[in-house]
Amino acid sequence: MSERIAVAMSGGVDSSVAAALLAEAGHDVVGVTLQLWDYSEANLAEGKGRCCSPADIADARAVAAQVDFPHYVFDHTEHFREQIVEPFLDDYTAGLTPSPCISCNRHVKFDLLWRMAEALGATRLATGHYVRIEDTDDRPRIHRAVDKDKDQSYFLFDVPRAQLGHVMFPLGHLDKNEVRDHARRLGLTVADKPESFELCFIPDGDKDEFINRERPQEAGRPVSISGTDGERMGTASGLHRYTIGQRKGLGVSSSQRLYVLDVAPETDTIVVGAEDGLYSSSLTAVRCNWVAIEAPTESLRVQAKIRHRHTPAEATLQPNSDGTYDVRFDDEQRAVTPGQGVAFYDHGLLLGGGWIARATP
Repeated sequence: MSERIAVAMSGGVDSSVAAALLAEAGHDVVGVTLQLWDYSEANLAEGKGRCCSPADIADARAVAAQVDFPHYVFDHTEHFREQIVEPFLDDYTAGLTPSPCISCNRHVKFDLLWRMAEALGATRLATGHYVRIEDTDDRPRIHRAVDKDKDQSYFLFDVPRAQLGHVMFPLGHLDKNEVRDHARRLGLTVADKPESFELCFIPDGDKDEFINRERPQEAGRPVSISGTDGERMGTASGLHRYTIGQRKGLGVSSSQRLYVLDVAPETDTIVVGAEDGLYSSSLTAVRCNWVAIEAPTESLRVQAKIRHRHTPAEATLQPNSDGTYDVRFDDEQRAVTPGQGVAFYDHGLLLGGGWIARATP
């Protein structure tokens, strides 16, 4: 009897093709979908559906029926709010710019979902991530996907090594066009379904309005806007409306283009200035997780990726005695943002990563 593989199914084309290809290869596939957010009100409006909305769950169920494997849906909205949504709100209202998709991979997709898979008798978990994984004797090795534009390895740096030991990524060697071609060849109903780019719990993409509703006391918090010389230039409401590198919606006028250079929660101040103030020579990373290597105890050359769409930059990683790491870039990097993740690579191999605590000019 072949091993049972649970496939995380969001209702999109990627996870659907991953499941269908595994079934086509003769594996015992079971589809698993987690309902993580309540879409019962305005979010059900036409065109507002996102990952794991009722429409997406229906699509996942339809693909499972079409390919002929069982499909299960588990409601874990409370867990998702506790582990993902509340920390997201905490970070934004504290002047940080969080990356909830990274946290979701750690706490939901490769932890909670795996426990559901085990309960269904699965020995492996597969997802539609564009990532390649190499099984070795001592640890899994995560590599960037063949499709560099779709590569999602950055989002996996915080997943504990043990959770990656039973994972499969069937799409890592394919590009997006090939995935859609497979979907059409297999006759899947989602073959031409558009991709979702917004956060699943903010279907309309309006992050500020979401925080206004969820944390109204913070949304009205007075904020001062000042220049780099300390001169007060204006006032606003809510730190969550601003992030490093932002140019639009600052609410102040100037003869030069202004950008957010710093968000200072201790003084409720937004510092704005010219673009050249956005560049940093180093950062400090905290709460680091190591995937392909043990925690470095000596300086290490890496390529550091400070956000999903960032080209990894050559840098030197230096461990500190308190468990944090300093990352010194060969060339200054633009808009290094506290709260975001930083992933460390060795030429396509994901070494690990951490969370940006601060940047240094």
